[in-house]
Amino acid sequence: MRQKNWMQNEDKRQKWMAFMQSFHPDIDPETLHLMDELGYVFRSIYHMRERSVDEAGLSYAQYQVLMHLFFAEQIGQKGELNPSEISERQGVSRNTMSAFIRNLEEEGLVERRLDPHDRRRFNISLTDGGRAVVGQHTRDHLSTVDRCFSTLTEDERQTLSRLLQKLGAHVKAMSQDDCAVSA
Repeated sequence: MRQKNWMQNEDKRQKWMAFMQSFHPDIDPETLHLMDELGYVFRSIYHMRERSVDEAGLSYAQYQVLMHLFFAEQIGQKGELNPSEISERQGVSRNTMSAFIRNLEEEGLVERRLDPHDRRRFNISLTDGGRAVVGQHTRDHLSTVDRCFSTLTEDERQTLSRLLQKLGAHVKAMSQDDCAVSA
């Protein structure tokens, strides 16, 4: 059963809408509602995703590092990735990625080796322990993801996907416009 949040109380929701409209009188109340709902769903899925790999003793971001390395191995691309490649794939800074890799290395799940072609760089690869963690937890994680969206029909999932892509492209363009204006 979905936990009732305070925005589901109609009186509180109306007061919130009036408060927000005091800052921007022309905003459509449905836009505010969509933003709140999108945030609620995002946070709920985020927490479910994190819990799905808790048993492995990893954060979801650490689990993703292992998955990127495992995927690179499986598609025959190469068995190693450098930290920059992994940070680019995950969309995080190199400093953040360094911390993830250091923690995974301490846990014995990845190992770091000097790049034979460029001795200034390191490459990261999975250990047997890292492969075992991926193998043990991926099915459960994917089952959690599947359950999240099982309430939607195939048509609804496709529609949601198209709408999120459209919204994402618009937000990205707005962000780029804001960066151009502030430069």
